[in-house]
Amino acid sequence: MARIEPAVPIERDNLAMRDPLLHASRTLAAIDMGSNSFRLEVGRFDEGRYRRLDYLKETVRLGGGLDENGLLSGEAAQRGLATLARFAQRLAGFAPERVRAVATQTLREARNRDEFLLRARTALGHPIEVISGREEARLIYAGVAQLQPSNRRRLVLDIGGRSTELVLGRAHRPSAAESFQVGSVGLSMRYFADGRLTASAFRAAQIAAGAELEEGIALFRRDRWDEALGSSGTVGAVAQLLAAAGVTDGRLTPAALAWCIERCIEAGHVDALKLPGVKDERRPVIAGGLSVLYTLLVQFGIDTLQPAKGALRHGVITELHERLWGLNAPRSHDVRQDAVRDLQRRFSVDVEQARRVRSVALARFAEVAPLADEEARRELAWAAELHEAGMVVSHHDHHRHCSYLIGRADAAGFSQTQQRRLAELVLGQRGGLKKLPSLADEGFTWQVLCLRLAVIECHAREDVDRHAVHLRRDGRRVQLIVADDWAADHPRTMYLLREEVSVWTRSGGLELLLPDQAFPGDKSSQHRGS
Repeated sequence: MARIEPAVPIERDNLAMRDPLLHASRTLAAIDMGSNSFRLEVGRFDEGRYRRLDYLKETVRLGGGLDENGLLSGEAAQRGLATLARFAQRLAGFAPERVRAVATQTLREARNRDEFLLRARTALGHPIEVISGREEARLIYAGVAQLQPSNRRRLVLDIGGRSTELVLGRAHRPSAAESFQVGSVGLSMRYFADGRLTASAFRAAQIAAGAELEEGIALFRRDRWDEALGSSGTVGAVAQLLAAAGVTDGRLTPAALAWCIERCIEAGHVDALKLPGVKDERRPVIAGGLSVLYTLLVQFGIDTLQPAKGALRHGVITELHERLWGLNAPRSHDVRQDAVRDLQRRFSVDVEQARRVRSVALARFAEVAPLADEEARRELAWAAELHEAGMVVSHHDHHRHCSYLIGRADAAGFSQTQQRRLAELVLGQRGGLKKLPSLADEGFTWQVLCLRLAVIECHAREDVDRHAVHLRRDGRRVQLIVADDWAADHPRTMYLLREEVSVWTRSGGLELLLPDQAFPGDKSSQHRGS
């Protein structure tokens, strides 16, 4: 069994540890499912300052279980599931909205990730979001900015097991972020798999890392930042090594990293490696980590790299705090809303039409799913605001273009998991329903229904009377209540609603009923149909 070890230093709230429910109203938890280690951070904010209550870490090497075909091995998956099950014990009593779990590069790559995530959610007892590389970089910066605030221009880097993230920013605002598919586990598996530590292997690993990182040189050039900070287990481990050996005070420099590499080459093999401050579980991947670090410092002109206090998990927990605070403080903002506005601009969305559809969709959702959580309402609102993004490609099948764009665009604050859900939701705005795998999820079904009805009611691209149409739900049966005079004045909308009833009848997802309305065809020309 992998060892669970606390961070050093660690500040524990003993009263909260004895009774997990005691501070449930303020306590938050973040799980970082990295390629090398899984981490659980528990903490809370007191008057704007973050306080750690607990921290658990297990070396899982999930990234080491990814084969050449991109499949996660059963052994690696089992290690991850066992760790999550132990984390679940610590999370007993936590409200679902106060826990957020994110997965990074290994599960971005794994072709069988959905199968693993299904089992992982059961083991942890909470949903798991796969985040993109740029989103990971943004959250890393948020964590560093929270725990180590500064107004200086910064370059923040993080070397993970299978990816490396670089971010530029100032204060709490990142200005550029990128993720590169090179990390300590991946390089160690490829160039030091037999455990031998040779000069030629280090050279080959550095060339490979340099080739992957080279395209970022212009974006992260030296004149764009004043200080460089490193956030990760790799940077922390090497900083401890250098301090323990008396080479530096913990700062990383090209000369100090060259000294570390020379000691590795002298040892000749991982098993013979005796570096002060390096734990046993870190030794198998230290060569790959040093190769990426040395390449970064030399290639990007970093004279000194300071270890950072914050990390991905702190960014996750900070943003979770901001989202929850925003529920009770309207002026607080969710970065995802900013991303939606940005996508509307990028894809030339008709914002007035988006506003109409959003308003109607939320009104219908309140009628059929009054107990839905805030996140479900937000998802529906975002889908409505972006449902016409595909028109920037073509009006024909714009819902399919929209789904593709929303599922693949860089959108700050959104995980890949949530973007896939939004992509499926906008795909379902029109046409048949059999193309929607998530229709088996009742909550998703109500979201789709309300989005489709809102698009129909607003199809004339004019403001509509939200009180003219109502929904009455009884289990999986939904009755459309339409005022007679409104129906007579809107024959085209009534035609589309009848077509919608037929779509749901064929799908069997739910029973949508529309009573016969009197709107005589011979008088339709007298009305301003919509």
